Amino acid sequence: METDARVERVLRHTQEALTREEIATLFASNERPRAYIGFEPSGSLTIAHLVTARKMIDLIEAGCDLTVFLADWHAMINDKLGGDFERIRASGRYMQAAFTALGVDAHKARFRFAGELVARPEYWERVIRVAKSTTLARTKRAMSIMGRQEEEASLDTSKLFYPSMQAADIFELPVDIAYGGMDQRRAHVLAREVAHQRGWPVPCAIHTPLLSSLKGGGRMDPTEGAMERKMSKSDPTSSVPVPCTPERLGERLTAAFCPAKEVEGNPIVELVEYVVFPWTGTFEVDRATKHGGPLTFGSVEEFRAVWTSGGLHPQDLKAAVARALAPLIAPAARFFEQHPELGPSSFAPPSEPKS
Repeated sequence: METDARVERVLRHTQEALTREEIATLFASNERPRAYIGFEPSGSLTIAHLVTARKMIDLIEAGCDLTVFLADWHAMINDKLGGDFERIRASGRYMQAAFTALGVDAHKARFRFAGELVARPEYWERVIRVAKSTTLARTKRAMSIMGRQEEEASLDTSKLFYPSMQAADIFELPVDIAYGGMDQRRAHVLAREVAHQRGWPVPCAIHTPLLSSLKGGGRMDPTEGAMERKMSKSDPTSSVPVPCTPERLGERLTAAFCPAKEVEGNPIVELVEYVVFPWTGTFEVDRATKHGGPLTFGSVEEFRAVWTSGGLHPQDLKAAVARALAPLIAPAARFFEQHPELGPSSFAPPSEPKS
């Protein structure tokens, strides 16, 4: 793959790049840039993770050395899964299996737990140097990467460590391209600012869009830390878990918020634009002749033109999206049927003792 094509593969379907010019320069001088994405192991994947899985595959296809960072210590700090390390690490193993089942090549992606880094004194030296390079106010603003607001910082001092740890991860792995959803933008910008201040190599960053909750409502402004409307595994009713049966997928999407003709904040439209097209390149609507007959869209622009004009009913759209997503998540369902010990039950809360 030529350099320009590699750059385009990395940047396609992203919402932001910091910066496109830096990424182009990186690929022109580096045959195998180091990329990373970090996750808190904290529960089941959702259909929103198809966005990140597709971009992870893009990074690998572009020749990047990809690290998938399973941030178990960060999840503990953030009170995920009750702060239980065993459950958190089981969730990490599940995430590795799930992403692999969704198409991320386990032979080309390196899955690493944060525990590997925190065992090294050099890591904590880096955390301290990052912390000394930023203010308390700046750290509090960056806490939105945890799904928390600044005013919550006083509840638990450990949470103040989180932004400095996430920035330190980038330097200690080390990373040329930091990837995440738009909710991780503040962490990546913090790392870039610290790098400039300290004279460390400045990481590039790419960000993909966040998907709105199936329930609708709330605000979605990742740059300001407002993400009430985001699909979230912490709110099972806001999305669809992976694995999932086609029947459950259809039920969730049928009940989803989907106002006719509207694009902004419409989770079903976002699934078409951010998941279906990036994975398949086309979108098909199989509807009865009396309702206008089947439709095939070759681009997001074609789809938007028909949708916003009222040429497609929300229920027909929901049914078509369910049909398009079902084969994308089917491999994960098959894998966990064969390997239930790695599935969501592996990190489920312990059963209540019988009285």
